[in-house]
Amino acid sequence: MIAILKPGTTPAQMQHLVDWLKHMNLDVHISKGTEVTVLGLIGDTSRVDMDLLKSLDMVESVKRVSEPYKQANRKFHPKDTIVQAGDVRIGGGYFAMIAGPCSVESEEQIIAVARAVKESGANILRGGAFKPRTSPYAFQGMNGEGIRLLLEAKKATGLPIVTEIMNITALDMFADVDIIQVGARNMQNFDLLKELGKTQKPILLKRGLANTLQELLMSAEYIMSEGNEQVILCERGIRTFETATRNTLDLSAVSVLHKLTHLPVVVDPSHATGKADLVAPMAYAATAAGADGIMIEVHNNPACALCDGAQSLTPHQFDEVCHKVRKIREAIV
Repeated sequence: MIAILKPGTTPAQMQHLVDWLKHMNLDVHISKGTEVTVLGLIGDTSRVDMDLLKSLDMVESVKRVSEPYKQANRKFHPKDTIVQAGDVRIGGGYFAMIAGPCSVESEEQIIAVARAVKESGANILRGGAFKPRTSPYAFQGMNGEGIRLLLEAKKATGLPIVTEIMNITALDMFADVDIIQVGARNMQNFDLLKELGKTQKPILLKRGLANTLQELLMSAEYIMSEGNEQVILCERGIRTFETATRNTLDLSAVSVLHKLTHLPVVVDPSHATGKADLVAPMAYAATAAGADGIMIEVHNNPACALCDGAQSLTPHQFDEVCHKVRKIREAIV
């Protein structure tokens, strides 16, 4: 349920109303816009007398919200959320170019790629330190050493870094990571989501392999319900009957999510398609669809990559993508 307050409501009046609502064992999320203030009532709102609430002088209107996600809901928070990592902003008109190798392999490799993608226009460096792999025999990442090397690349370039967390026990290792990524396989690892909600770090939450958008938003709600509102949603393709690509990229998700939520939405065409030659056109389409950023895998020698070389662009290819993405942004913004 949401209550929209009338312009001119004093802080004292609002606080009196909030105290009354909390007395009914409801949590109250306050969203202050330039013209109106919206109170989001979270909990068992069946005990709230809507007619009584509507009759209050300070209340403009009261609406029931049918969606189970409250804090991620645009109805509660009409303005776009802007997530900040270092000096980089994402959402609300700010665009993120996230790039880097699927996996950190060496100090030389990660720093070389970081310098190359920054020169092309990337403003966030991605790189896997912990790698969830379908096969137990595949390269699993460098773990803590991978994070250390990412931090070295950050020192060398100034780029904030994003890397994936696999489980709660590794959380302390992410103290200096700018954005913590939750991968598709962990989208519904609710214990992990709740722990990440207790941090104040930006969380990049990827859509699961076969999850609906409502399920994605409910996972974001787990993080936000613990106090962390710095959530970035990521569409990375879903599993369908189609086998021509690694996954099926759901670009309609960008527009749907922007309608449903105030959280920024980025698109990962690398994991979605699994093929380097498809990454660029899908990156352009995602940009034109209004995504708040794109996330692309870049490797200085894809043929020798230890992980997902088939979907990785070379630095030169990434440079061309950045140039065209800027042109598309100029045309649509």
